Amino acid sequence: MANEVVDHGRRRFLTATTAVVGGIGIVSAAVPFIKSWEPSARAKAAGAPVTQSLAKIEAGQMLTVSWRSLPVFVLNRTKAQLATLPQVDSRLVDPKSDGASADQQPKYAQNEGRSIKPEWLVVIGICTHLGCVPDFVPEIKPEPFDPEWKGGFYCPCHKSRYDLAGRVYAGVPAPKNLPVPPYHFIDDSTIQIGVDPKEAG
Repeated sequence: MANEVVDHGRRRFLTATTAVVGGIGIVSAAVPFIKSWEPSARAKAAGAPVTQSLAKIEAGQMLTVSWRSLPVFVLNRTKAQLATLPQVDSRLVDPKSDGASADQQPKYAQNEGRSIKPEWLVVIGICTHLGCVPDFVPEIKPEPFDPEWKGGFYCPCHKSRYDLAGRVYAGVPAPKNLPVPPYHFIDDSTIQIGVDPKEAG
């Protein structure tokens, strides 16, 4: 027994192998644990904020983003489109958004453009009549549904119409303007939907 030679090389190999296998085991156990901290699909659908780059949305173009399982229209309005907004005031139910409740439109969007920055419109793209998704019809030209069309959103289901600020026309089934969700600009080319400016940062 006393004459046995200790194989130090083998001992180091076994120690290193045990440490590596143990480390792999710890990492394997930690990954699902850490993943469990992330919001679930249900939590995201319930309202986790959505961040969206605006860099590739050219003037006159619109992008649809999903937030709370709802379509959110993000429109980069041209100067010509912005110029049409006062022209349709007399045809709208609530042109100044005075009758809008706080859950339908935040205070920072209570202006003619219904936006933080004039060129960017951010609205939930659900018709306030029966929940259809209206079409984006941006061209300023006569349309079969409106010979004096100045661009905006048209719901073909029941013929409700909204202007380029999401304000509802009078005499259509929809009773209210398209809702403005909470949102803020992270920087000049990035928006976050689901968080008001005062809560950001």
